Amino acid sequence: MKRPTIADIARRAGVSKGAVSYALNGQPGVSEATRKRILSIAQEIGFSANSAARALSGARAQAIGLTLCRPARILGIEPWFMGLISGFEAELGARSYALTLQVVATPEQEIEVYRRWWGERRIDGVIVTDIREGDVRIPVLQQLQLPAVVIGGPGDTGSIAQIWSDDAGAITEAVRYLVALGHHRIARVSGNADLLHTQNRTKAFEAVCASLGLDHALTIPADYTGEEGSRATRRLLIGGDRPTAIIYDNDVMAVAGLAVAQEMGLSVPGDLSIVAWDDSPLCSLVHPPLTALSRDISAYGAQAARELLAAIDGQKVGNVEAGRVHLTPRGSTAPPRQDL
Repeated sequence: MKRPTIADIARRAGVSKGAVSYALNGQPGVSEATRKRILSIAQEIGFSANSAARALSGARAQAIGLTLCRPARILGIEPWFMGLISGFEAELGARSYALTLQVVATPEQEIEVYRRWWGERRIDGVIVTDIREGDVRIPVLQQLQLPAVVIGGPGDTGSIAQIWSDDAGAITEAVRYLVALGHHRIARVSGNADLLHTQNRTKAFEAVCASLGLDHALTIPADYTGEEGSRATRRLLIGGDRPTAIIYDNDVMAVAGLAVAQEMGLSVPGDLSIVAWDDSPLCSLVHPPLTALSRDISAYGAQAARELLAAIDGQKVGNVEAGRVHLTPRGSTAPPRQDL
């Protein structure tokens, strides 16, 4: 993948490379209008004058970038991200690559980080998470010609390769398992509703519940935090026809939901069965231990890193469906009491 150069700016602006150098370095020799046009083009294509020396050397940065559009506090409590990053590091370390991480507040800020990293030659590629429908980052990454791999989907990522797991199959397995136990009022506490994998899970949940004739299936959106998981659980449990089983989109919300149920005097699994998405040590440390949808998250991260390194090396990489998610039954699920 070709990084932007002074020659690229000159060609787009219709000026000489010397004029571009004058404009980028704040020197006289070009009009103010031309200077502004050159600076605008430089920003658009992700060029940074401060990294010109590194660009001339042709050396790789030996680093890949990861931006997370989540509250920074999530990183301290979310085992999924830690497992994913451990997988990245296992693969990158073997190639003497570093991982550059930055937390941002919006996708637009994420785009600015990509432009800066790529223009300043700080990274050789990026791993993109939390894909959305019509994701604004995808066309920018393609325009920058920045090597990238998307985790999540499947979705429309253009020429950028993506790696995903079968969320629809996993949610279907979980619902069918609960129905086999005798549950007919099943609810779900989801992650952020704007994320593509959340939408895929919601569609699959609604489809399998409809196919099984479950009239009381309901999804309450949350944000993967314990606080929102607790609020969503209370909302479900204080209403009429409360569910006898709840599926949570991550382990943190499931543990929070277990605490709320016990706080309200409900027995788990006697009064309420709980299933957590993405098994982790948290699921085994609570009482009762939580039934969970399990996958090897570290291996998932390692595979994504391998795909990105191949793209950086100029190899053609395609979309990949990662290892299968499977249900691990534990003490938080059982047949509902007959009087419920």
